[in-house]
Amino acid sequence: MERTTISLPEELLQRLRMIAAERRTSMAALVREALEEKARSYRPKPKSFGMGDSGYTDTSMRTTTERPEPRSWR
Repeated sequence: MERTTISLPEELLQRLRMIAAERRTSMAALVREALEEKARSYRPKPKSFGMGDSGYTDTSMRTTTERPEPRSWR
């Protein structure tokens, strides 16, 4: 197991101390448990198939009456 240092707001630190005391466990065990739960529920963002990913950000801003000049496909 490796050690690491984290910075916490004082209010959060006090709440964690209180929870650890109520559970009669160490703060390290409490933090490991919370991090394990967070990591277990992580779901990676689905990858795009590239549909609608032209790279142009102004496409939806054009009006229906406006006829843009064709852009090169190359």
